[in-house]
Amino acid sequence: MTENAQFSEIFTTAPLMAILRGMGTERSLAVATIAWDLGIDVVEIPIQTEEDVSALKAVATAARERGKAVGAGTVVSIEHVRLAAAAGASFTVSPGFDLEVVRASSESGMPPMPGVGSATEVQLALKSGLTWLKAFPASVLGTQWIKAMHGPFPQAKFVTTGGMDAANAGTFLAAGARVVAVGSALEDPDQLPRLATLLGNDSPRGSARQ
Repeated sequence: MTENAQFSEIFTTAPLMAILRGMGTERSLAVATIAWDLGIDVVEIPIQTEEDVSALKAVATAARERGKAVGAGTVVSIEHVRLAAAAGASFTVSPGFDLEVVRASSESGMPPMPGVGSATEVQLALKSGLTWLKAFPASVLGTQWIKAMHGPFPQAKFVTTGGMDAANAGTFLAAGARVVAVGSALEDPDQLPRLATLLGNDSPRGSARQ
């Protein structure tokens, strides 16, 4: 049986994760540094092109030097799992629930986080031993979906992804999401102070709920 309880340790420092999509190597390193300095210790880089994989490798190398975790996102095939492992990813994230991808990731030493968007998918994921799940697309599902799923599935720990920013992150955390994944918000100077507030008062550091 697969499982991904390791995310409880990966997300111990902050209830936010940074997603750096299609930024290229140089920009990915720069924005990852912004995230780390802000107190967002966990970064995800979707791997849809060769350039993305190069960026993942570079950021993963920089992350190890700072004791941070970097995962591969948009992992939808066994080949993606192989590329993620070779690039040094600590975990994988997928937009949907594919048990073959989940098992391959686990076998490669990377805890998998599959995407879910229905009660059926949540139930199947939990049955497979997976408790940390990506709620996607979160802005479409809404906060009421998070609350509704916690009724029959109180053990599910949701990371909300898709349309998340400083304006709605707090609302999703209040609804029961364990972690909110933000992307372009990290490149908006106006949103950075609001994200810092979510991480703990006026300090850039915070503590995620366990």
